[in-house]
Amino acid sequence: MKKWIWTTMILTCVFILAACSDEMNEPTPATQVEGSLPDVDENDENTTEPAEEEEVVEDGFLPVTVNLKDSDGNSVGTVELIEEEESLRIVVDAENLPEGTHGFHFHEKGVCEAPDFESAGGHFNPTGASHGFEHEDGSHAGDLPNLEVGPDGTVKEEFFVENLTLLAGEENSLFHEGGTSLIIHAEADDGKTQPSGNSGDRIACGVVE
Repeated sequence: MKKWIWTTMILTCVFILAACSDEMNEPTPATQVEGSLPDVDENDENTTEPAEEEEVVEDGFLPVTVNLKDSDGNSVGTVELIEEEESLRIVVDAENLPEGTHGFHFHEKGVCEAPDFESAGGHFNPTGASHGFEHEDGSHAGDLPNLEVGPDGTVKEEFFVENLTLLAGEENSLFHEGGTSLIIHAEADDGKTQPSGNSGDRIACGVVE
Protein backbone atom coordinates (compact mmCIF):
# COMPACT_ATOMS: atom_id res chain seq x y z
CA MET A 1 0.00 0.00 0.00
CA LYS A 2 2.76 2.44 0.92
CA LYS A 3 4.59 1.60 -2.29
CA TRP A 4 1.51 2.47 -4.32
CA ILE A 5 1.16 5.84 -2.54
CA TRP A 6 4.80 6.75 -3.18
CA THR A 7 4.45 5.79 -6.84
CA THR A 8 1.35 8.00 -7.21
CA MET A 9 3.11 10.98 -5.59
CA ILE A 10 6.14 10.63 -7.86
CA LEU A 11 3.99 10.49 -11.00
CA THR A 12 2.02 13.54 -9.85
CA CYS A 13 5.24 15.54 -9.40
CA VAL A 14 6.44 14.50 -12.85
CA PHE A 15 3.18 15.68 -14.47
CA ILE A 16 3.34 19.03 -12.61
CA LEU A 17 6.96 19.64 -13.66
CA ALA A 18 6.15 18.77 -17.27
CA ALA A 19 3.22 21.22 -17.30
CA CYS A 20 5.38 24.03 -15.93
CA SER A 21 8.05 23.34 -18.54
CA ASP A 22 5.50 23.59 -21.37
CA GLU A 23 4.23 26.95 -20.09
CA MET A 24 7.76 28.34 -19.95
CA ASN A 25 8.43 27.26 -23.52
CA GLU A 26 5.24 28.76 -24.98
CA PRO A 27 5.97 31.50 -27.53
CA THR A 28 5.46 35.09 -26.34
CA PRO A 29 4.59 38.16 -28.43
CA ALA A 30 7.64 39.43 -30.31
CA THR A 31 9.34 42.42 -28.72
CA GLN A 32 12.01 44.72 -30.15
CA VAL A 33 15.44 43.96 -28.76
CA GLU A 34 17.10 47.01 -27.30
CA GLY A 35 19.53 48.52 -29.78
CA SER A 36 18.00 46.77 -32.80
CA LEU A 37 16.22 48.53 -35.64
CA PRO A 38 12.62 47.81 -36.63
CA ASP A 39 11.89 46.41 -40.07
CA VAL A 40 11.30 49.17 -42.61
CA ASP A 41 8.94 48.79 -45.51
CA GLU A 42 10.74 49.94 -48.65
CA ASN A 43 7.42 51.32 -49.94
CA ASP A 44 6.59 53.18 -46.72
CA GLU A 45 5.78 56.78 -47.68
CA ASN A 46 7.14 58.02 -44.34
CA THR A 47 10.60 56.63 -45.04
CA THR A 48 12.94 59.49 -45.98
CA GLU A 49 16.39 59.46 -47.49
CA PRO A 50 19.07 61.77 -46.06
CA ALA A 51 19.12 64.97 -48.08
CA GLU A 52 22.31 65.56 -50.04
CA GLU A 53 24.16 68.65 -48.91
CA GLU A 54 24.20 71.28 -51.62
CA GLU A 55 26.41 74.33 -51.87
CA VAL A 56 24.40 77.45 -52.53
CA VAL A 57 25.45 79.38 -55.61
CA GLU A 58 24.12 82.89 -56.06
CA ASP A 59 23.63 84.03 -59.68
CA GLY A 60 26.07 81.40 -60.90
CA PHE A 61 28.91 82.45 -58.60
CA LEU A 62 30.51 80.43 -55.87
CA PRO A 63 31.16 82.43 -52.69
CA VAL A 64 34.73 83.76 -52.48
CA THR A 65 36.59 83.42 -49.18
CA VAL A 66 39.34 85.92 -48.37
CA ASN A 67 41.84 84.73 -45.75
CA LEU A 68 43.11 87.55 -43.55
CA LYS A 69 46.61 87.52 -42.04
CA ASP A 70 48.35 89.95 -39.70
CA SER A 71 51.81 91.47 -40.11
CA ASP A 72 53.39 88.35 -38.55
CA GLY A 73 51.69 86.04 -41.05
CA ASN A 74 49.18 84.68 -38.53
CA SER A 75 45.62 83.99 -39.61
CA VAL A 76 43.10 86.40 -38.07
CA GLY A 77 39.94 85.20 -39.80
CA THR A 78 38.03 85.30 -43.05
CA VAL A 79 35.80 87.51 -45.16
CA GLU A 80 33.23 85.82 -47.40
CA LEU A 81 32.07 87.58 -50.57
CA ILE A 82 28.72 86.50 -52.00
CA GLU A 83 27.33 87.85 -55.28
CA GLU A 84 23.62 88.59 -54.94
CA GLU A 85 21.03 89.93 -57.34
CA GLU A 86 21.63 93.63 -56.72
CA SER A 87 24.55 93.75 -54.29
CA LEU A 88 27.68 92.09 -52.97
CA ARG A 89 27.27 90.59 -49.50
CA ILE A 90 30.38 90.84 -47.31
CA VAL A 91 30.54 88.64 -44.20
CA VAL A 92 33.41 89.29 -41.75
CA ASP A 93 34.48 86.74 -39.14
CA ALA A 94 37.79 87.73 -37.57
CA GLU A 95 39.67 87.41 -34.28
CA ASN A 96 42.90 88.38 -32.52
CA LEU A 97 42.50 92.03 -33.49
CA PRO A 98 42.94 95.14 -31.30
CA GLU A 99 39.76 96.28 -29.61
CA GLY A 100 38.14 99.35 -31.13
CA THR A 101 37.06 100.86 -34.46
CA HIS A 102 39.08 100.02 -37.56
CA GLY A 103 39.05 101.23 -41.15
CA PHE A 104 38.20 98.52 -43.66
CA HIS A 105 38.74 98.81 -47.42
CA PHE A 106 39.30 96.98 -50.68
CA HIS A 107 42.68 97.93 -52.14
CA GLU A 108 43.71 98.11 -55.78
CA LYS A 109 46.30 95.30 -55.91
CA GLY A 110 46.01 91.64 -55.01
CA VAL A 111 49.32 91.51 -53.14
CA CYS A 112 49.74 91.26 -49.35
CA GLU A 113 53.41 91.56 -48.44
CA ALA A 114 54.04 91.77 -44.70
CA PRO A 115 54.72 93.54 -42.48
CA ASP A 116 53.21 96.83 -43.77
CA PHE A 117 51.06 95.56 -46.69
CA GLU A 118 51.94 98.64 -48.74
CA SER A 119 52.12 96.25 -51.69
CA ALA A 120 48.31 96.35 -51.83
CA GLY A 121 48.43 99.91 -53.18
CA GLY A 122 45.71 102.49 -52.57
CA HIS A 123 41.97 102.01 -52.26
CA PHE A 124 40.17 100.30 -55.13
CA ASN A 125 38.83 103.34 -57.01
CA PRO A 126 37.98 102.58 -60.66
CA THR A 127 35.80 105.71 -61.08
CA GLY A 128 38.36 108.22 -59.74
CA ALA A 129 36.10 109.36 -56.89
CA SER A 130 37.23 111.02 -53.67
CA HIS A 131 37.56 109.00 -50.49
CA GLY A 132 34.90 108.70 -47.82
CA PHE A 133 31.17 108.27 -47.36
CA GLU A 134 31.01 111.80 -45.92
CA HIS A 135 32.87 113.49 -48.79
CA GLU A 136 30.72 115.35 -51.34
CA ASP A 137 32.66 113.70 -54.19
CA GLY A 138 33.01 110.30 -52.51
CA SER A 139 33.24 107.48 -52.11
CA HIS A 140 35.77 105.00 -53.50
CA ALA A 141 34.26 101.73 -54.70
CA GLY A 142 36.55 100.06 -52.16
CA ASP A 143 35.39 102.12 -49.18
CA LEU A 144 33.58 99.99 -46.59
CA PRO A 145 32.03 100.70 -43.17
CA ASN A 146 34.37 100.61 -40.18
CA LEU A 147 34.73 97.39 -38.23
CA GLU A 148 33.90 97.35 -34.51
CA VAL A 149 36.17 94.88 -32.71
CA GLY A 150 35.05 93.78 -29.26
CA PRO A 151 37.06 93.47 -26.04
CA ASP A 152 37.75 89.82 -26.87
CA GLY A 153 39.41 90.80 -30.15
CA THR A 154 36.66 89.39 -32.37
CA VAL A 155 34.38 90.93 -34.97
CA LYS A 156 31.43 89.40 -36.83
CA GLU A 157 29.70 91.80 -39.20
CA GLU A 158 27.82 91.73 -42.48
CA PHE A 159 27.60 94.45 -45.15
CA PHE A 160 25.78 94.84 -48.46
CA VAL A 161 27.40 97.07 -51.11
CA GLU A 162 25.93 97.93 -54.50
CA ASN A 163 29.00 99.34 -56.28
CA LEU A 164 31.13 96.16 -56.36
CA THR A 165 30.85 92.87 -58.22
CA LEU A 166 32.68 89.57 -58.72
CA LEU A 167 31.80 89.58 -62.42
CA ALA A 168 35.02 89.79 -64.45
CA GLY A 169 35.15 92.45 -67.13
CA GLU A 170 33.04 95.00 -65.25
CA GLU A 171 34.60 98.33 -64.28
CA ASN A 172 33.85 97.73 -60.59
CA SER A 173 34.88 94.05 -60.57
CA LEU A 174 37.12 92.88 -57.74
CA PHE A 175 38.71 90.56 -60.28
CA HIS A 176 40.15 93.32 -62.45
CA GLU A 177 43.66 93.01 -63.87
CA GLY A 178 46.15 92.95 -60.99
CA GLY A 179 43.53 91.78 -58.51
CA THR A 180 42.37 93.34 -55.27
CA SER A 181 42.86 92.81 -51.55
CA LEU A 182 41.09 93.56 -48.29
CA ILE A 183 42.84 95.63 -45.62
CA ILE A 184 42.03 96.25 -41.96
CA HIS A 185 43.60 99.42 -40.56
CA ALA A 186 44.82 100.28 -37.08
CA GLU A 187 42.51 103.28 -36.66
CA ALA A 188 38.98 104.29 -37.58
CA ASP A 189 38.24 105.80 -41.00
CA ASP A 190 36.90 109.34 -40.51
CA GLY A 191 35.00 109.17 -43.81
CA LYS A 192 36.48 112.29 -45.43
CA THR A 193 40.27 112.70 -45.07
CA GLN A 194 42.12 112.01 -48.33
CA PRO A 195 43.18 109.57 -49.53
CA SER A 196 42.36 106.92 -46.89
CA GLY A 197 40.36 108.46 -44.06
CA ASN A 198 43.31 108.87 -41.70
CA SER A 199 42.88 105.23 -40.74
CA GLY A 200 46.53 104.55 -39.91
CA ASP A 201 48.68 101.46 -40.39
CA ARG A 202 47.57 98.36 -42.22
CA ILE A 203 47.33 95.58 -39.64
CA ALA A 204 45.72 92.75 -41.64
CA CYS A 205 45.48 91.85 -45.31
CA GLY A 206 43.86 89.21 -47.52
CA VAL A 207 43.95 88.71 -51.31
CA VAL A 208 40.67 88.38 -53.20
CA GLU A 209 41.21 85.25 -55.30
